[in-house]
Amino acid sequence: MKALLTEAAASVIVLFARAVTAVRTIWAEEGLPTRPCIYFANHSSHGDFVLVWAVLPPRLRQQTRPVAGAEYWLKSRLTRFIGSDVFNAVLIARERDNRIHDPIEQMAEAIDAGSSLILFPEGTRNQTDAPLLPFKSGIFHLIAARPDTDLVPVWINNLNRVMPKGEIVPIPLICTVSFGNPLRIVPDEGKDAFLERMQTALLALSPRPAGSGE
Repeated sequence: MKALLTEAAASVIVLFARAVTAVRTIWAEEGLPTRPCIYFANHSSHGDFVLVWAVLPPRLRQQTRPVAGAEYWLKSRLTRFIGSDVFNAVLIARERDNRIHDPIEQMAEAIDAGSSLILFPEGTRNQTDAPLLPFKSGIFHLIAARPDTDLVPVWINNLNRVMPKGEIVPIPLICTVSFGNPLRIVPDEGKDAFLERMQTALLALSPRPAGSGE
């Protein structure tokens, strides 16, 4: 019974996310990922991981786990069901004093089990005029622990206007989710160089300003 309820809830979330955003998915030249990977995306709305998860083909969606804050998704029976059962999220305690498990180990174990991850290296929603906030070091430590894992940049465009901060009812607008070609960490690559390269790859997927000529 619970499995049927979980499947039904997942279908409703996918249909709702696609309907509200009229989302257009742009895949990389190399096509769909062929192995478990880390999808890393820009973060400007609380609906970001839902939309990335929803646009994945069913086969990839079933093996993909968003990385999300435990404090939010464990606060009630409903959110626990959606976060743990529907999304099968890797739930990370944001407050260090509340952590029982090491976040890097949690994510590495999910990769070892054959899952892909959706994560946001900025660490928090970007409410500034800058295209990206500085990346936190977590993605570097994770990929240093699992260097054979592909990193797939994902740019989410317009969702912050569909789900603006403080609003409950979404505003129907067209969104795009653009996937880049997979990347790998370079042997002996330092943290700063790695994070800068990941930021550059992500920004390369963002829409070009009108009249830029690019």
